[in-house]
Amino acid sequence: MNHLDPVRHVRGESQYLDDVPVQQGTLHAVVFESPLAHGILRAVHLEEALLAPGVVRILTAADIPGENQIGGIVPDEPLLAEGHVHFRGQPVALILAETEHQAQAAIRYLRVDIDPLPIITDPRVAAAQGELIVPPRTFQIGDSAAAWSQCAHIFEGEAESGGQEHLYIETQGAYAFPTEMGGVRIISSTQGPTAVQRHTAHVLGIGMHQVEVDVTRLGGGFGGKEDQATPWGALAALGAFVARRPVKLVLDRMADMRMTGKRHPYTSDFRIGLDDNLQILAYEVTFYQNAGAAADLSPAVLERTLFHATNAYYIPNVTAMAYSCRTNLPPNTAFRGFGGPQGMFVMESAIVKAAETLGVLPSEIQRRNLLRENDLFSYRQPAELCNAELAWDTANEVYGLPKLRTEVDSFNQQNERLKKGLSVMPICFGISFTKTPMNQARALVHIYTDGSVGVSTGAVEMGQGVNTKIAQVAAQTLGISPNRIKVESTNTTRVANTSPSAASATADLNGKATQMACQVLRERLLRHAELEYTLNYEGLEIRDEQVLSAGVPADTNWEKLVSSAYWKRVNLTENAHYATPDIHFDPVTNQGYPFAYHVYGTAYTTVTLDCLRGTYTFDALRIVHDFGESMNPAIDQGQIEGGAVQGIGWMTMEELIYNEEGRLLSNSLNSYKIPDLYSVPQRIDVHFLETPGHPRAILRSKAVGEPPLMYGIGAYFAVRDAIRAFRPGHRPTFSAPITPEKALLNLYPTGVAEEVAQLAPTTTVA
Repeated sequence: MNHLDPVRHVRGESQYLDDVPVQQGTLHAVVFESPLAHGILRAVHLEEALLAPGVVRILTAADIPGENQIGGIVPDEPLLAEGHVHFRGQPVALILAETEHQAQAAIRYLRVDIDPLPIITDPRVAAAQGELIVPPRTFQIGDSAAAWSQCAHIFEGEAESGGQEHLYIETQGAYAFPTEMGGVRIISSTQGPTAVQRHTAHVLGIGMHQVEVDVTRLGGGFGGKEDQATPWGALAALGAFVARRPVKLVLDRMADMRMTGKRHPYTSDFRIGLDDNLQILAYEVTFYQNAGAAADLSPAVLERTLFHATNAYYIPNVTAMAYSCRTNLPPNTAFRGFGGPQGMFVMESAIVKAAETLGVLPSEIQRRNLLRENDLFSYRQPAELCNAELAWDTANEVYGLPKLRTEVDSFNQQNERLKKGLSVMPICFGISFTKTPMNQARALVHIYTDGSVGVSTGAVEMGQGVNTKIAQVAAQTLGISPNRIKVESTNTTRVANTSPSAASATADLNGKATQMACQVLRERLLRHAELEYTLNYEGLEIRDEQVLSAGVPADTNWEKLVSSAYWKRVNLTENAHYATPDIHFDPVTNQGYPFAYHVYGTAYTTVTLDCLRGTYTFDALRIVHDFGESMNPAIDQGQIEGGAVQGIGWMTMEELIYNEEGRLLSNSLNSYKIPDLYSVPQRIDVHFLETPGHPRAILRSKAVGEPPLMYGIGAYFAVRDAIRAFRPGHRPTFSAPITPEKALLNLYPTGVAEEVAQLAPTTTVA
């Protein structure tokens, strides 16, 4: 089945929030943000700004009719600053004007009195001062302290991974309308419509039933609109509620980058122990997460880091501790992988350090320690239907790891200035929300009298193709053409109490609910056909819009059957509820069965490094991925390629920099670089691993949203491998992203200018 949207996208016909025609009387909102990262807010001076042309009203915390709070997991985030400011870019006031230009112009007249307070930007400093979002968490299995005496080799080290800007094409925004019953309707660019609804209701002091949130589609999200779309929706709604006029609030690109949180930077300490056979016996790791100024989703992100701290390996003795550290930066938030990549990067760093010190290839340690069936993770869930070794061995069979290593070594022997690097990156990623109650979804399906079908779910289409998959599930279950299916916008009035479109669980949860509703409708129609056409129910089916009895066409088709059912007053609407079975997790003991299933895979990354300049080109990314029984290979392959390249960007070029004053320095596309056509691998090969899938996955087709991002981690270690080919005795620190500047510093760690000068004029390239 083809993706539903590309033709409309290419023709510019797809409607996003900023394409909604502006209603007469609409006010335009602009946020006045804190100019300091930390301080006591003494006063906000509005007088001059209120006199600016076109300004209708300026709202502060004092104008909020309900509770000035939008924190979800921890109630520590005011919608508008009150008493204190905690990061640069924190919303202080909302300017409402007749035009956006007038609202922007009024900002210069606003003044605030802030008494500065000390600023913390380093998570280790925050931890040392006791500035924690939540108490530390520890996952443990076995006895790592006792296991060290059994280890023949023990290695310690530090690893750090940077943040990452979401850089969705569509920036954050919302358009709010007052309703006649004293409520609001919000068109929001959000992955979590119910979160926007819930927090807006609290802010306005009204019931959730008076707040309607509607989402047609997003121009990208990547987790950045799971929780952080909430303030903009709530602010627009606040303006509409108070002014009783529509209010539109859309951030420009630089404001979006400046005011929103990113992927969490981490700094971590590790200790790993192996026996003489390279079996990992013990692993201890401490994570320091830079949460930013408020909790947002940081505790949940931290938890998933712990869930994925050992990646695709079985380690009998593990102690993983994590600190969520409060700093004076914008609250960091969900990003594709949701903390898992940060944990996996440290695990791979530990293995590489052990391999480099022992003089063996990292792949020798990786392969020997891969998960096998029923091995326990540190949270006590067994690895069921485990494909870690199958993915590894298939990659070797399809792509030939020894052959690739030989080619890399041969090239490096023949070239002085250019060096190639090779890495292997196995992955194991759990699929489900780790907060068990969030693993539920509903679907509302209408069959109209002409045989067309409308499907409403809680899934948000943000370019990942979930609407296509839901339409595919409905069409396949009902036995009709996909052309008859319309997937409606995501709306909190039609489908309530939704979980956000996140955690790679959207297609599974909402697809299963859709499947259940359609199964009930099909059963109902076939029971009607049995009576109406005197057919034997056994053997009745609908296929290609034809009613078949024991494989033979009956004297009716889909349209006739639906019309007949309507005239017999058969219910043609169904609402279904799906909750993932069997999963559970105890956050006190940190044990349970939190994931519906795991996704596995293996990737080979090869790179060519210019050892004079520090620049590099990725020659190839070769992937074997566990799709299960993919229901839509074209969409799934697109997700694999896009996710992997996004991971490469995080590991290599996307350097997020704040100064000591909490000011974002990489604040535009001039100073923040993402992968473009020239920086992606020259070739990306994706091999579909042959497996039976998993029964908890929709149509046994496994999730593909987040797992592929982790393949990008291999890019870091491929560049590191190339650096060591040029300078074998050097062991670079484990610090990502490994930008060309960092690569150059590692190529010449002592800054030997003569070495560079000698290399440049004499080197020839084979």
